[in-house]
Amino acid sequence: MGRIASLTLAASLVAAGSGLPGVSTIAHASDASAFDQECGDCHSVTPGKNKKGPSLAGVVGRKPGTAAGFANYSAAMKANATPWSAARIDAYIRNPKAVVPGGTMKYEGSADDALRASIVSYLVSGR
Repeated sequence: MGRIASLTLAASLVAAGSGLPGVSTIAHASDASAFDQECGDCHSVTPGKNKKGPSLAGVVGRKPGTAAGFANYSAAMKANATPWSAARIDAYIRNPKAVVPGGTMKYEGSADDALRASIVSYLVSGR
């Protein structure tokens, strides 16, 4: 994906999470499938249902390392003060170690822009 297309995707993801009128935040079945495929083994989208990783319900706008009832955050994640936005989630899914150096999530990341966009769409939708 070229630089302009990447910037367009990032802007779209930010707008999707912004609550702007007319911007859809409805997740599609393919978005749920993408989440299940890449994230579902370790994360849920059910509030309070933590697995190996924390529940990602309501993650947009939340400060890293603060999901209720999850006690296994790395020191690096707990020290990270930048709230999760659509663009930040996208960057994290692309390369977790670059966004949170010293983090302990085992996922290596995904260079697949469409896959990441589906996952972010699903999380932004409020799931």
